[in-house]
Amino acid sequence: MKIIKVDNYAREHIADHLIAENLNDYWGNYIVELLNSRQHEDSDNYFRLVEDNHVLWRGMEELI
Repeated sequence: MKIIKVDNYAREHIADHLIAENLNDYWGNYIVELLNSRQHEDSDNYFRLVEDNHVLWRGMEELI
């Protein structure tokens, strides 16, 4: 599992960022909960736990 940072407003021109990888479910969920608890609801960032084979969205590079 890996943790990624995505755009909270689902804007297509914003790229995803890799935060951590090679985590198990327990620690991955724990870290994601901590990171998201430090954000407010209008924050631009949202952290997600995804599978290892998840491909990061490259933002504007994907659109051009």
